[in-house]
Parts: sequence; C-alpha cells; structure tokens
Amino acid sequence: MLIYFLCTGNSCRSQMAEGLARHMAKEGVQIRSAGVEAHGLNPRAIKVMKEAGIDISAHESKLMNVDEIRRADFVITLCGDARDRCPITPPEVKRLHWGFEDPARAQGSEEEIMAVFRRVRDGIRSQIEQFLHEQNLLR
Repeated sequence: MLIYFLCTGNSCRSQMAEGLARHMAKEGVQIRSAGVEAHGLNPRAIKVMKEAGIDISAHESKLMNVDEIRRADFVITLCGDARDRCPITPPEVKRLHWGFEDPARAQGSEEEIMAVFRRVRDGIRSQIEQFLHEQNLLR
C-alpha cells in the first residue's frame, strides 16, 4: 500500500500530511509526499508538527516522482494547483483531493500565522484519521 501526498511546493501541507500519516497508519503502509515544485521545508511546519509530537525536521522537499505516482494506491492532492498539475494516473490509482489553504501565505503577527499552521495541521490530521479508518489502515 502506497499513499502519495502531493502539494505545490512540498514545504508545508504535504509534509505535515506525510508526518501525520506515518504516525497514524498501520505498519507496512508506505507514505510519501512531494510537490510539483520543491520549495524547501517550512520551519513553521516543523514547529507545529513538533507541538503534535511528530518530528519532520529530517524531511526534505521533493519533486513529484511520476513513476511513484503511477505505482501508488492513492494520490491525495492537498491544493488545487497540485490537483490541476498532477500527471495522468492509471485507472487503478485512486485520486482524492483535500483542499487546504496554504499556511505559508498566512499574514499577520507570528501568533496569527502559527494559528493558521495549527488549523491546517489539525484539519489534515482529521482528514487522514477518517481516511485511514475508512481504509482499515489506522493503527
């Protein structure tokens, strides 16, 4: 079982999704994330994930791998840009779209920006928990 999270820059949403899914999925489920571009890992994403007890600091921002996407059981896009730019997949690859705002674009004070990161993290966590439960893949 391979679950592939895809976002624009693989810096926030898809990285958080990868970390959360690895933490929540049963043994043997492979989790990957990538971007249609590679923007580097966002330090605020690392910080909010650490608050949730998950360390993603060793993750790297990666470009999507078309071969891996075509081998995936699920490709889950986390933003409209990734949904629109994801390559064609074989019919057996199930594609899902979970649209989340880009926390990297949040403005305001540091606390206001971090609140957006936390809201997105918690939304992704909720979506992953529901998905893994439905697929009987939740630990």
